[in-house]
Amino acid sequence: MPIEVSSEVIETLLGEAARAYPHECCGLLFGKGDEIISAKPTANVHPEPSRHFEIDPRALLDAHRAARGGDRQVVGYYHSHPNGAAEPSATDRAMAAPDGAIWAIIAAGRITLWRSGDAGFAALPYVVAPR
Repeated sequence: MPIEVSSEVIETLLGEAARAYPHECCGLLFGKGDEIISAKPTANVHPEPSRHFEIDPRALLDAHRAARGGDRQVVGYYHSHPNGAAEPSATDRAMAAPDGAIWAIIAAGRITLWRSGDAGFAALPYVVAPR
């Protein structure tokens, strides 16, 4: 079953990747079940933002606190590969927790979704839902 992604999320991710270029953008994905309803850009606090990303830890903690008991949960993360492919890099594979989170990767005007798990990343099909 494909993940349903709001058209607003698609616009946000593509816009953030374009604005951040030549650096990597990053942020959080919110939703419930197999839906991604919203995205929140965060600061990329990595010392080498043109090659790596690190979501601002404060933004991550705040998002998880805000999601407690609410409809929308933190379901994953997004980042861009400004000069790469829309697939997990070796660094992504090494750093990802096998927690089932959804990762959206933006590159060359394209977005792909992945789920992190014990066996690494698995590609996720998705459909865009108007919102």
